[in-house]
Amino acid sequence: MSKTLRTLLIDDEPLARDLLRAFLKEYSDFEIIAECSNGFEGLKAIQELKPDVIFLDVEMPKVSGLEMLELVEDPPLVVFTTAYQEHAIKAFELNALDYLLKPFTKERFKKSIEKIEERQKYRSDETNKLRQLTEEGALQKQELERVVVKTVNSIKVIPIAEILYIEAQDDYVLVHTAEGKFLKQQTMKHFEQALPVQQFIRVHRSYIVNVQQMQRIEPYDKNGYQLVLKNNTSLPVSRNGYSLLKEKLNF
Repeated sequence: MSKTLRTLLIDDEPLARDLLRAFLKEYSDFEIIAECSNGFEGLKAIQELKPDVIFLDVEMPKVSGLEMLELVEDPPLVVFTTAYQEHAIKAFELNALDYLLKPFTKERFKKSIEKIEERQKYRSDETNKLRQLTEEGALQKQELERVVVKTVNSIKVIPIAEILYIEAQDDYVLVHTAEGKFLKQQTMKHFEQALPVQQFIRVHRSYIVNVQQMQRIEPYDKNGYQLVLKNNTSLPVSRNGYSLLKEKLNF
C-alpha cells in the first residue's frame, strides 16, 4: 500500500495495547496516532483525529466498544479485539472488518492486516462471513441490556429497565424515560429484535413498550384500543399489537 493508515488503539488493558503496538511495528504502512483506555476517550479521538483504522476492545468499563461504535458517524475500518466470542454477530452488524479473539497470535493478527489491505483496495463486503457464522450456529444473538445515546454535552447510558417506550422517528427512534426523551440513530426493527421479548412488545408500528410500565388497555374507538402507561401517556395499539398483548398478558 502506498497510503499510510492512521491507526487508533482503544483498549482498557495496557498489556493488550502493548501487544498491538508490538505487532504493528512490523507493518510500516500503519501509523499509530493515539491510544485510548476507554470508550469515551475513543469516541473523542475518532471525532478529532479521523483515523483510517481502529483496533477496538469490546468489553470496557462504562461504555463498551460496541456501544461506542454505534455513536460514530461514518466509522473508520474497525477490527474488534476481545476475549468474548458471543459479541461477534453484533460486531459484524456494525460492519467490523475483523474480530480478533484474545489471546491472538501474530499469524492471526497478520490475517487482520491482510483484510485491512484488501479492504483498502476493493472495499469488499464482510456479510458472507457473518452469514456463515450464523448458519453454523456458532453464535447466539445477544439481548440488549442498555442503550447508549449521545446528548449535547455527554454520553448517556440507559439501562433498559428505565425505558418507558420507544417511538419511531424516520431513520431514528426516540427513547422515552422518566428523565426525558433521547434521540438514537437506529431502527425500530433493530430494537424489536434486540430487546428482551419478555419485557418489550411492539404494540404499534411506531411504538415499542416496556410491559412493566403498562397501566391499562382501553377502547379508543369502535375498532381500536389505546395503551395507558403508569405516567398516563396514551399510545395507540394496532390489531397485531393487541394480539401480542393478549398473548403476552393472557387476557
